[in-house]
Amino acid sequence: MKRTVLVVDDEKNIRSLVSMLLEDAGFRVLTARSAEEGLEHLKDPNVDVVLTDLRLPRMSGEAFVGTCRQERPEVPVIVITAHGTIQSAVDCIRQGASNYLTKPFQPEELEIAVHNALRLNDVLRENQRLRASFSSNQLSHRLIGRSTAAQRLKEEIERVAPYKTNVLIAGESGTGKELVARSIHESGPRCSGPWVAINCAAIPHDLMEAELFGYVRGAFTGASQNRTGRLEQAQGGSLFLDEIGELDLALQAKLLRVLQEKEYSPLGSTQVRALDVRFIAATNRDLKARVREGAFREDLLYRLDVYSITVPPLRERIEDIALLAHTFVQEFAAEMDKPIGGIGTEAEGALLRYGWPGNVRELRNAMERAVLTARRHDIQSEDLPNAIIQAGEDSGRPAMPQQGVPHELDRWLEEMEREAIVAVLRKCGGVQVEAAKQLGISERSLWHRVKKLGIQISRLPS
Repeated sequence: MKRTVLVVDDEKNIRSLVSMLLEDAGFRVLTARSAEEGLEHLKDPNVDVVLTDLRLPRMSGEAFVGTCRQERPEVPVIVITAHGTIQSAVDCIRQGASNYLTKPFQPEELEIAVHNALRLNDVLRENQRLRASFSSNQLSHRLIGRSTAAQRLKEEIERVAPYKTNVLIAGESGTGKELVARSIHESGPRCSGPWVAINCAAIPHDLMEAELFGYVRGAFTGASQNRTGRLEQAQGGSLFLDEIGELDLALQAKLLRVLQEKEYSPLGSTQVRALDVRFIAATNRDLKARVREGAFREDLLYRLDVYSITVPPLRERIEDIALLAHTFVQEFAAEMDKPIGGIGTEAEGALLRYGWPGNVRELRNAMERAVLTARRHDIQSEDLPNAIIQAGEDSGRPAMPQQGVPHELDRWLEEMEREAIVAVLRKCGGVQVEAAKQLGISERSLWHRVKKLGIQISRLPS
């Protein structure tokens, strides 16, 4: 397939000449008489290179280059300039142009410049593809879990990561929302750009604006020098706004304008700066309820919630508890240089019986404590926090066999599975669609388990 070059020039003779030279060299050519027309053509996903004159009506070459880089950062831009305006061409390079040609130029120079731009861009794209592939492999190791809920979470990350779309991540505290956000960044086209995170609940409201936008010297009492804000730090990358539901209403309005206009000004400055940042926000609050309470702007919610991901709590990922626990034990054993091989049967049973209100974070902390206090080669029940041991004793579930053989372990796990399914079905009033969703499994899988375990939905106690 022919590579496509977009030629932008207000002079018809130049457009015709350049088009003829490029078509003779084997390229498909699109032409535009103005920057506005060029930006319309740029929406064509097949455009591979932009070739533009420096002097354009109604928009400067620098502004056009900057807009091209913002709209299609993967498309290289070559600027054509006269000898007297080489400094302007250099300014365009600073805006993101890949090269420039000075008039008059030879046909060979034009062809070489386009080929070089394409070759460099192909290398960058391949590098990006390899990074994304590497990040995807890393993701499978960092987001640990074999449950349907965990697999679905990975699929959602892989689906949204390649785009610039804003993402809102919801979930209880400790479920790993920041890990999900980081995985989106590292699996996408901005993986080589900066990753900047800010906790909206951890910074006082009166300092949050300066933290986000930065400020110039003299902006307020105590501003003795310029300070770069998080927005500027995240240029070309991703900004993670953790606990976005805690953001002050006045600052919500200013953040909304940033999202709409893709520009901002540091405190105390009249200079408007273009912004190229992907926003990923997270919350453990019900933002729609916050909107109804008047504590969160509905228009800001719509801007952030272009694509939403809900991270399931650990109690809905029962199949992943043991796998996560063993992974954390290996991590901390290596860190503390302790010869711990795994988790004892009774201790693992206690982990599976516990409700984990603090989710993965609580499990990780419990395993760190267990490795710290362990005196044997395996984690034992006495190494676990008391809350976990007591919850297991109070649960009334069958005890994990001390020296279990396979058929005893299977019976114990089967009983646990039955109790979990019955509890969720009872909570959902016997509605299997909702129960399957809460359990993180498919309806078909739930149906098979109900049949296998002999659960009679019509006879569930209320």
